[in-house]
Amino acid sequence: MNDDILNAIEKKLGVSRRSFLQLCAAMAATMGLPKGAEAAIAQAIASPQRPPVIWLHFQECTGCTETLLRAEHPTLDKLILDIISLDYHETLFAAAGHQIEAARKASMTANKGKYLLVVEGATPMKDGGIYCKIGGQTAHDLLVECAADAAAIVAIGSCAAWGGMPSTSPNPTGSTGVPVLIKDKPVVTIPGCPPNPYNFLSTVVHFLTFKKLPDLDDKGRPKFAYGRLVHENCERRAHFDAGRFAQEFGDEGHRKGYCLYKLGCKGPETYANCPSILFGDVGSGSWPVGTGHPCIGCTEQGVGFQKPIHALAEVKSVVPPASYPRIVEEQGEGMTFGSAAALAGIAGLAAGAGATIARNLGKGGRDDHSAGKE
Repeated sequence: MNDDILNAIEKKLGVSRRSFLQLCAAMAATMGLPKGAEAAIAQAIASPQRPPVIWLHFQECTGCTETLLRAEHPTLDKLILDIISLDYHETLFAAAGHQIEAARKASMTANKGKYLLVVEGATPMKDGGIYCKIGGQTAHDLLVECAADAAAIVAIGSCAAWGGMPSTSPNPTGSTGVPVLIKDKPVVTIPGCPPNPYNFLSTVVHFLTFKKLPDLDDKGRPKFAYGRLVHENCERRAHFDAGRFAQEFGDEGHRKGYCLYKLGCKGPETYANCPSILFGDVGSGSWPVGTGHPCIGCTEQGVGFQKPIHALAEVKSVVPPASYPRIVEEQGEGMTFGSAAALAGIAGLAAGAGATIARNLGKGGRDDHSAGKE
């Protein structure tokens, strides 16, 4: 990369060359791009042409915007002033009313077919969509209008991705996600409550660099962010494999950092990169499970805001063993005389149970996912 580009970056973003190149390399690695892609990312960010963005707010808590405010690489001011052109955003705009609506329409006309549409929040459809209106238009009408000439659409947060919390049963407003309503445009979903801001930023940078969206899964989620189960990269995973579980909040196992599966952690059935990139740029452990709370599965429709917190997760791809050691078992100690006598006293029952366990151990997998169902 030539010095002119790096000089432009230093001036534009106010960061050192080294820090910027490290950011580009990390972003390329996060998205699973081949070697050399960091140069293309750097050139795209250095380009004076900033992609226009129209950002809509529907049924939501503004948590997605709030999490973006806390991003550090780049910070929000660098993002919206130097990397993208944020032409419409109800929360961040100083203007309001007719003035902000006029700005949206002007940007859409000037950038027809070129702007990126970001949608935050669910779209209510019941009773003609009257439960969410902006500038006299229903959320649905505004979505259809803005999507018509968008180059691509990003549904940020679980509410926009699949309905999220507003769609929780009985869903009185008929809330739903963007992919259900827009079928003629590419829609990338960034679920989470809130989503990690770097999943959004990486998606925007990919679009900026390669003029297309990253590879998506069958739910429209970027594979680089939602291709692995939370359970696979969780720092408590070793305790799961060893059969060490917290039985209730505040018990010894919970304080020692044991697996939260029996407390209802949905990590084994939730696809997200939360344990890998964390939240808030404040260091290790800065994600729900890291702070001692079970994953609620907020990125997964049918799990987050639907499945009770106490309900055990359906373990996907990583099947637990047929039996576990006792939580209180001391390592390095064999069977005591007392336990041997007790076992002898219930030999008939033990023999039957032992045969079942032995049979299960010979199987390659299990379908009942009975770990912890006691």
